Amino acid sequence: MEREEVKQVIKQLVLAYMAEYETQIPIGVSNRHLHLAEADFKTLFPNEELKVMKWLKQPGEFAAEQVVSVIGEKGQIERVRILGPFRNETQLEISKTDARKIGVRAPIRMSGDLFDTPGVKLQTAAGVVTLKQGVIVAKRHIHVPRCIAKSLEVVQGEEVAVQVKTAERSLIFQDCVVRVSDDFALEMHIDIDEANAADVHADAVATIVKI
Repeated sequence: MEREEVKQVIKQLVLAYMAEYETQIPIGVSNRHLHLAEADFKTLFPNEELKVMKWLKQPGEFAAEQVVSVIGEKGQIERVRILGPFRNETQLEISKTDARKIGVRAPIRMSGDLFDTPGVKLQTAAGVVTLKQGVIVAKRHIHVPRCIAKSLEVVQGEEVAVQVKTAERSLIFQDCVVRVSDDFALEMHIDIDEANAADVHADAVATIVKI
């Protein structure tokens, strides 16, 4: 058996073990951030490359060194972090609190669902991009590897209730969308408003509950 085949066999055995015993879901708290199309990045950061500051839990995704200012009708937010890699369309993800601060009616959407969403101005020292659309509040969701989906009894696109246990502000979040892919690491994503509501800290975990 070739070395690469051995690696794949070991990987599948590890994933199978995880699928049998995994019930708790790590929580990732998403602060405001920006996904950029490459053309918009070049306008904002001419003659630069998107530089990795920190790799994130989801494979291939990272927080970049570069940040931008976001300007709405009523205010602005400084130092909004860019996440890589590049996307086909530029997308700004903020909280409802952020949206009210800058005067933007951002709808709650899944990533990539940008039709009929508001726009903002993105600004750096080197350039400005005016978005006609692309601002959303990310709908809470769970990234589930396909090998674990069966043990969690969930399927792609399903909406589930999830219990988040903390010391003093445990909550059950409903309407949490399940996303299933072989490329995912198991993780629930909530925004900063939701995390504050449940007083989520780094060691908090979530559990799918049947209501």
